[in-house]
Amino acid sequence: MKQVVPLEIGICTPDIERLLPFYTKLLGCEPVGDVTVPMDKAKETGLSTASYRVVRLQTPYGERIKLLQPEAPSEAPTMSAFILDRYGAAYITFIVSDLDAVLKKLVKDGVNILSGEGKVEVRPGTFLVFCEDPDGNVIEFVQYADVKAYRPDIA
Repeated sequence: MKQVVPLEIGICTPDIERLLPFYTKLLGCEPVGDVTVPMDKAKETGLSTASYRVVRLQTPYGERIKLLQPEAPSEAPTMSAFILDRYGAAYITFIVSDLDAVLKKLVKDGVNILSGEGKVEVRPGTFLVFCEDPDGNVIEFVQYADVKAYRPDIA
């Protein structure tokens, strides 16, 4: 497979408007598209039995996050307090330069922090924080003491 653009992640939500401030104001993503896919095409793709809306957001680094809202949202899944106990768990990871500043901003904005009150050192020089967006989707922030060792291809 030859990938031609940066990775895009899709997040299904019953309410795009509720998620937009989290991804735009808090995480700094910019809206780059907003379309509605009609019911016949939604069925053809296997995404929904009804039409759905897609809002594309771009991170400051160039990746894209697609927020998808079906016309007829499904029921919310039962959530566990522990991420890996959630069936079908998936999350987005942002590699950041100042995890303390990110955590401070998350706490200030009342974001639900899953990993405790402070950053967690999971191995020497690798710190992380897990939180939830307004829908309960998991977001991870990681800071490496030596990002060049982690990603020598781009650092």
